Formats: sequence, C-alpha cells, structure tokens
Amino acid sequence: MKRTTDFLVIGSGIAGLSFALHAARYGSVTIITKKSDTDSNTNYAQGGIACVLDPHDSIQSHILDTLTTGKGLSQESVVNILCSEGPDRIAELLEWGVSFTRSSKSSAFMNLDLGKEGGHSANRIVHAQDLTGRAIEHALVAKIRTTPAITMYENHCAVELITQHHCGPKNADPTCFGAYVLDTESGAISAIASRITCTATGGAGRVYLHTTNPEIATGDGIAMAYRAGAKIANMEFIQFHPTTLFHEKADSFLISEAVRGYGGVLKDRHGVEFMKRYHPMGSLAPRDIVAWAIDREMKLSAEPCVFLDIRHLDAAQTRKRFPTIFAQCKKFGIDITRDLVPVVPAAHYLCGGIAVDTSGQSSIKNLYACGEASHTGVHGANRLASNSLLEALVFSLRAAEHAGPRISSLKRQSVRTIPRWDDSGTLDTEEWILLAHNKFEIQTVMWDYVGIVRSTVRLLRAQRRIVMLEQEIEDYYRRTRISAPLLDLRNTVTTARLIVECALRRKESRGLHYTTDYPDVNDRSWKKDTIIQRKVKK
Repeated sequence: MKRTTDFLVIGSGIAGLSFALHAARYGSVTIITKKSDTDSNTNYAQGGIACVLDPHDSIQSHILDTLTTGKGLSQESVVNILCSEGPDRIAELLEWGVSFTRSSKSSAFMNLDLGKEGGHSANRIVHAQDLTGRAIEHALVAKIRTTPAITMYENHCAVELITQHHCGPKNADPTCFGAYVLDTESGAISAIASRITCTATGGAGRVYLHTTNPEIATGDGIAMAYRAGAKIANMEFIQFHPTTLFHEKADSFLISEAVRGYGGVLKDRHGVEFMKRYHPMGSLAPRDIVAWAIDREMKLSAEPCVFLDIRHLDAAQTRKRFPTIFAQCKKFGIDITRDLVPVVPAAHYLCGGIAVDTSGQSSIKNLYACGEASHTGVHGANRLASNSLLEALVFSLRAAEHAGPRISSLKRQSVRTIPRWDDSGTLDTEEWILLAHNKFEIQTVMWDYVGIVRSTVRLLRAQRRIVMLEQEIEDYYRRTRISAPLLDLRNTVTTARLIVECALRRKESRGLHYTTDYPDVNDRSWKKDTIIQRKVKK
C-alpha cells in the first residue's frame, strides 16, 4: 500500500470517483473503499440525475423546484451553482462513457430521454433505464482503472482521520493529514499520509431498521469527521423513500419515484387514491409529504402497507422502461403490469452531513467532503428527487479544482511524522457476540422513535438508549483489536446519536423533520441550519 499520496479519497461512489478523476490532473490519488469498487449508494440509484437539458425547461425552474422542496433551508446561491453547472457535468459523463437512455422523440440535448419525478415541474430526469446509478458507477470505475495517477484499494476501511492530535502540535488549528486504514483481509492497520483528504463515504441508511441503502452505509465519514472536530449540519433531516417493496424477502427493494413520474398512482387496499387529500400534486408530491401521508394512512387503517398502481399503463412500455423493477418484483410473485404493488417507506437519504462550503472544504484544514456525506446547503430540509447525483458531480469537481492547485504549496511544507497505530488489545469472543446485538437495537430504536413522525418523549427515550450503547461500544473499541464489524458498529451508534441530538434541537416541524410537539414551521427561530460540533481539546 502507498503510505503517502497527494489525495486520499475515502469512498468509491459517484462523488469519490469523480473527485479522484479530476484530482488526478494535479497529483497522485489513492482511493480506499470498504467493499468492492462498485459497492456504494450510487450503484443502487434507480431514478436518475435531475438536470435542465430540454429547451422547453429552464434553470430558474429547476432552482425554484429545489428551493420549494427544501422548505426554506436550501441556500439559493448554492442551488444556483448546482442547477447552472449541471448540464456540463452530464456532458462530461457522456464523454466518460455513460450510456444514458435516449429517445428519437426527445428534443433534449443529445436526444436524451427525460423522465419526471415528484416535486419537479418539468421532465428533466436523465436516466439509464431504471439502473442509472449502476451505469454511472461502472463507467467511472472503468475510467479510474485506466488513469495511471489513481490507485484503488478495495476491502479497506478508514479507521480514523489523522489530525494534529496524532502528529502535533496539539494546539494547532484543526488539520487533516490523512487516515488510519484497516485492510479487512489481513487485519493490518496502516497510516496513509495525504496532503488532501476527501471524505465521500455516502449516507447512513443502515442506522435504521428499514432502509434502501446497502450494508456499507453506516455514516463512517460523518462519524470520523465529527470525532476529529468538524462541523456537522442538519442530521435531523432523514429522507424516507415513500415506496419500497413490502415483502419479507425484498430487503426494502426500492420502487423508484420514476414509476410515479411515469404515471403510477398510490392507493389504499380498497383501491382508492388518497394522495390528493394531502397535496395538489397527488402521487407526485415531494417525498416528505408522500412518506408522511403513507405513514398516516397506514396508522389510520392499521394496514402494513399501501399500494402503487400502474396497471392502467401500457404493459409493454412499462416492462421496457423499468426492466429491473419488473424482474425483481416478479421474483416475489408480483407482476407490476397486472398487480397492485405493495409499498412502504424506508430510510433512504441523509440531507445533512459534514458542513462544507461551495468548494467542498470542511471546517478542518485539508479535509474536503463530497456527496451524501457532505452538507453543501443544496437540499435544505428535504431533497428534491434526483438532485443527489447531480450534487455529487458538481461539487466533487469544484472540490478537486479548489484543492488541486494547493498541492504544490503543501508539498513544500515539512512532512509530519505520523505514529504507527497501536493495535494492542485482545478479542473477547463471548463479549463480541453480546455486543453484536447492539446494532440491531440501535436500528430498532431509531426506527421506532426517530422515524417519519417524532415527539420529544420518543426522542429523549432514543437519546438515553443510544448514549448508553455508545458508551458500551466505545469502551469495547478502546480495548479490542479493530475489525470491520466493530468500525461499522462504532460509526453507526455515533451517527445515530448525532441524528437524535439534531432532532431534539429543532423545535419545529419542517420538511423531513416532523414532531408532534412542534407541528408548525417556525421561521423566526429555526430558518437556519442545525450545527453540531465536538469540542476537541487543544
């Protein structure tokens, strides 16, 4: 393994890979990823990328839709950057070999077929059938493999960010010098010294019992940055995707919002459409409203799910537009062209994260963050559908272009001596078996008490249990040899605590945060971000 690199990228989703490709113009890049090079939230993204590419659409319309969905917390200047710079990023993906779906009937750029999703006032969702994330991920990985300046290490977990507390002086300004990294195959922990570190570790869906996220989404980058003293923002805003397949063996398989954009309608078990009672856009209302409405309908009816109906649409076209969703549902005995599709909400996307500026810089020197692990100010209190992949592309480029020119001056600075990782400790197998159950308990507590509808009593109950679990896990961590499951557990409980603490601080209901104790929006006191930061002793 390379011990020194110009850029260290933690994560191999669209944000990390695109940052790496742009950063490679300025120096050497090392990517570490927990699993395989294509295992990320990006790979599971079905819908697409929101971008104005049709002459009948407008940048201003995309900006307005984003601001409206963000419920007053999206930063307009940052949203302007996102929407204005988006078309160039789509053109770049095409150059990198991403095969987006095209249509001879389309008047958009390069005849790209544009779908429509909830909260959008126009068709502007670029997609590759219903596996957009996979198409992007594989194209970027292929380009990474042919870029000499980039080295990727699979099955490597970041343990902790290296800061001035590891290599002094401890009274210096918070600065990142790389990360300690675990090789999960050998069990060895090494220090990678880097001039610039970019955290692109994705979201934290696995904090919850039911989620659309893969196993690796445990909030690693956010937890590490918090422990290092970085500012963390808006962790209370968890987007629950309204429609995941309700089936005991489906593991919350995502039924893309594009299905509703295509014409799918939400109904109760009696076949009655209910969304018009909650929002004039009906089944195409923003996700927070749809998820809240489904949750309410389920509680009122005591039913375990609601249903998505696309039986009225052309069957052949449906199978062509959504081949993966059709095939997956078919495995469970559901023909989406003939049957009502049972659906329930599940934790999907984190709108908060490591607070960064428009160049991706965190509050810690030389530490950047991109993608779902970051908080740029785009999403506010609720993310507009398919803005996430666009955000990752736009701000990873901006981060690389800001960090890249700094490499020359950073090379002239004296090299820090980074101490070796102290891996002393013994593994108590019996205790680990008991502790392993803690992850399920964390997820259950978060699902039961910090879900779509919250209250102060529920949040305080969650906080008490999460704090106790975090203390147990931290005690065990400090006297045990490091393993990947232990790192996941530690980061999961820390991320859970941050979500609960931010939720308790926001005494209003806005966007994705709805509390029965404060059911109204309070612009006078809470039209601002919730910032949380660990006090690190100098």
